[in-house]
Amino acid sequence: MLNVFTLTNGRLFQEEIESLAGLAHVRPVWVDLESPTAEEKNWINERFGVSIPSDAVDDDLEESARFYEEDNGELHIRSDFLIDAGDPSKGPGAEPARTVRVAFILFQNVLFTIHDEDLPVFRLLRLRARRTPALIEDARDVLLKLYDADAEYSADALEGVYDKLEKVSARVLGDEVNDTIAAEALAAIAREEDLNGRIRRNMMDTRRALSFMMRSRMLSAEQFEEARQILRDIDSLDSHTAFLFDKINFLMDTIVGFININQNKVIKIFSVVGVAMLPPTLIASIYGMNFKAMPELDWAAGYPFALVLMLASVAAPFIYFRRKGWLR
Repeated sequence: MLNVFTLTNGRLFQEEIESLAGLAHVRPVWVDLESPTAEEKNWINERFGVSIPSDAVDDDLEESARFYEEDNGELHIRSDFLIDAGDPSKGPGAEPARTVRVAFILFQNVLFTIHDEDLPVFRLLRLRARRTPALIEDARDVLLKLYDADAEYSADALEGVYDKLEKVSARVLGDEVNDTIAAEALAAIAREEDLNGRIRRNMMDTRRALSFMMRSRMLSAEQFEEARQILRDIDSLDSHTAFLFDKINFLMDTIVGFININQNKVIKIFSVVGVAMLPPTLIASIYGMNFKAMPELDWAAGYPFALVLMLASVAAPFIYFRRKGWLR
């Protein structure tokens, strides 16, 4: 899909292009290619002289090749954008959080973006640019606003992690934790830890891209200051991700502690039963192995007496353990 955005009175207007002729009559500031076909890439090459690399959004691209400038002035940037798709525990339709690689090419004041699927950050920028006049003045503003929206989207995702961890904390610390609750809590914590890690990595990637733009001297004084403000916002998110990692570790240790307590209760039961069965075993051994003749022939009450003695020897340890509180 090929979408072209033009600036009119400081607002972005979107046009979906379906042919080379339709592309020839527009003067865009932003060209967005979502899962572009080979034909659409040829249109871009013929109209703007920009060749879209075949590995533009490959995940195995070397880190050193993510930021570079061509001899003809093309500026290439590869960045990962977060998608907090939802909680997979709520149903089969929900997907876990993930990152999507986006390729940026800035050439002759036109920004080209290539990605495999639509992103929440892109939708957010399109909505803001249509509603807010004078938000964007050129292609570099589009790139900066995308990174700004990415930082804000990550902040919203962090708030979601806070809320979900609070629910897990209230359930773990407020109720008696059995194996089922512990398993559900551990699964929820693992999902939030994965999302928190992806947010931190996404912020690191955005910081690197902004630093590259600032070093390349492609920004005006006003845009340079805006990039510095975005970096400050990203720095403020680092402390939140660090706090969440600490909270996740605390909840993980707490749940593991409850699991150990439950396991110790089971082991305690076996220990008490094992100790209680030692006296009747001893009585049975003495009774069955220390008579010259069969006891019931010499003493009719032999078996009943042995059974009563064995039951009494079993009851005595349980009574003692109960008074000590070891059976609670």
